[in-house]
Amino acid sequence: MRRRWLIAGVAVLALGAAAGAWSALRQRAPAAPEGAALERLGDYGRVPPFRLIERSGRPVTREDLRGLVWVVDFFYTACTETCPTQSLELARLAREFADASDLRLVSISVDPAHDTPEVLRRYAARYGADARWWFLTGERRAIYCLAREGFRLAVTDPAQPAPPDCAAAWGPPRAWAAHGSGGLVMHSARVALVDRRARIRAYHLATDPASMVALRANLRAVLAE
Repeated sequence: MRRRWLIAGVAVLALGAAAGAWSALRQRAPAAPEGAALERLGDYGRVPPFRLIERSGRPVTREDLRGLVWVVDFFYTACTETCPTQSLELARLAREFADASDLRLVSISVDPAHDTPEVLRRYAARYGADARWWFLTGERRAIYCLAREGFRLAVTDPAQPAPPDCAAAWGPPRAWAAHGSGGLVMHSARVALVDRRARIRAYHLATDPASMVALRANLRAVLAE
């Protein structure tokens, strides 16, 4: 009987130690930010190098944005759900921050097979885009990997459900901002605020007016840094 009690006691102590260790690990492990936490200025990682094509036909890389503050969204011209709202919000930002010469708005198409530079030029004209608002297209894998692993924004093309293999380039995907629209391509409706060192500083939901008000405050703060 005493032996059974000793074994039971040891088991309880072992379970308690394991629970304590697990609790400590959970406290130390960083949690992925969610919801409103994404709207607080922070450091959500650095945008990796990329090479895409602007509506003008010229190549654009991360280095072309060095020293500038960017607001980035992923969209496509045939989208009739969140994309018009996203583009209207960026057009408003362009007007409100007309004096910010070091600001760039960057809209990246997730339907590059359709969204050629010519198509993007017509779309940009519809929203009165100026030279500070860049519309980018390029190779599908590069764009999807940039969205998923570079910006941690969800994007899925039902026509090609198998995701591109991005792990070799940037590690496992972590979609911190996975709010999307249900259309031809599922994609995030969040915009990312990026600073002059290519660090992602905040995410804001383009379809939420309160979130876009918060973006303006964050944008002013980052421009002033």
